[in-house]
This record gives sequence, structure tokens and C-alpha cells, in this order.
Amino acid sequence: MRCHLFPEPIPTIRWAVLEAGAEVVSAAEAEILAHTGGGVEELAEILTHNPGIRWVQLRGAGIDRFLDLLDDSRVWTCAKGAYSDPVAEHALALTLAGMRGVVRYTSRTTWSDPYGYSLKGAKIVVLGAGGIARSLVRLLQPFGPEVTLVRRRREQVDGAKVVDVGQFPSVVEDAAAVILALALTPDTRGIVDAEILQRMDTRGWLVNVARGAHIVTSDLVEALQNDEIGGAALDVTDPEPLPDGHPLWTLPNVVITPHVGSTPDMHLPYYLERIRQNLERFKNRQPLLGVVDVSAGY
Repeated sequence: MRCHLFPEPIPTIRWAVLEAGAEVVSAAEAEILAHTGGGVEELAEILTHNPGIRWVQLRGAGIDRFLDLLDDSRVWTCAKGAYSDPVAEHALALTLAGMRGVVRYTSRTTWSDPYGYSLKGAKIVVLGAGGIARSLVRLLQPFGPEVTLVRRRREQVDGAKVVDVGQFPSVVEDAAAVILALALTPDTRGIVDAEILQRMDTRGWLVNVARGAHIVTSDLVEALQNDEIGGAALDVTDPEPLPDGHPLWTLPNVVITPHVGSTPDMHLPYYLERIRQNLERFKNRQPLLGVVDVSAGY
């Protein structure tokens, strides 16, 4: 196996490749490219000039910025599923921070009236069907909520009632929290708009650990300013980074974290393990993990 590390041979990633029995080579010699970071244009250029690369392993779980590069001439894999646990953990933290009033209390400078709702018996809606959503369903179980998982296929998931995407507008109506943990595709861009926000419970929290573009930001700002929902806990925004002076920064019912559901220090070990596993599978002609569905875009 001949693998090229792009754009730079990060020592820990290089060691994982060697440990899996692959040789680290130049792009011209490679049949595999392991993504270590860098932008879309740089990756496009190296693939154009090196047609011998027949498998690309992307470092991220979300691949929306690489959509224009996807084609059927190569196998594309990403790290979807690899970072599920830390991102689900962050989603749980944001949900609790919103529902238990931590967001509101941290901005106060005087003793205030009590606020908060328990997860026990609460209805929680999770939009998504991948590893993050499944990990989150598992993490929620000890708290005793009623979890509804919204996905394209009504496939059974332990610990949750499963409904299809067409029911999303109706299931949000009495939810204590609506958590976004899905891939960004043309069909899911702007899936949370004014209509969905108006349907949500006035105490409900919107939590986003997926992509900022799932939410129509202007609609969210208006809903928050008018107290149409309880609040929003956002690890991702649209635009991102969120500009200084944006209304979301100053609203008292909003918490924003800077896309840290899985920090570089957290996710590197998971990525190393994904590389090792996939190189072993490639060598043994087994199905790879995290294969991108080119037609679906994730």
C-alpha cells in the first residue's frame, strides 16, 4: 500500500500509516491519499495532477465543503462515525445548559428567579441518523427522557421512537429540546426555518452540533428576540465564524461555542484509529469504513 499524506506529513498520522503496514510516498507514487488538513482548492489540484490516487480518506466527518470534488473515479471515505462520542457529549452538555438555565444564569449580575426543566420525562427530538445521533440517544437514556429520532428511513434504534423526516414539523411542537445531528445536504439546508421555529414549544431549546446552514439564521434571531422558543445552544453557525457584533452574540437566551464538539486534540486519536482500520481493510480487500455516498453527498 502506497499512501501520500496531504498537505503535510503530520508525525502521528504518518506513524499510524506506517503501523498499518503502508508506505508513505509522494503523490505521484500513491494509490491512497490520507487528508491531514488543508483546503479544497489544494486538494483538487493534487488530485487533478495525480490520477493514480484511487482512494481518498478525508479527515473530517462532514464533507460539505468537498462536495464539488466528489466523483465516481475514486473511492471517497470520511471520518463519519469516528467522532460521534465527543460530539454527542457536547450536544448533551449544551442541552443541559439550556434546559437547566445555565445559559441564562451566567449572564446575570444579581440573584434571579428560578428557571429550568428536567430531562426526566421530557420529550427530546434528535434530527439525524448517523453515529452522533445514535451516541446521543445512548447518552440520554440514564436521564429518562422520551427520545424521538427523526431520520429518512424508519429503521429501529434502541432507546428512541423513530419517525421519518416528513413528521419533523409535527414532532417538534411539544419538545423540550430539538437537537440537530445530521449531515448537510441540499435537502437539509435550511431545514429549520420560521415555520419550524413557530411550531416549537415556547420553552423549547434548539441545539445544533451539525452544520450552521441547517438553520435559517435570520429566522432564528427573530424567534429568539420574540421569545418564540426558549433559546438556542449552537456549536455551529451560519455564517461561520460568526462575525463580531452579530445579534446572536448579545441575546440572553443563546450560548455559542466555536465549533468545538470535537476539538483537534480530542479527534486526532479517533482519526488515527480510523486510518489504521481502513488501511487494514484496504489491504485485506474488506469494505472501508465511512464510505461517502457520492450521489447523496455524505
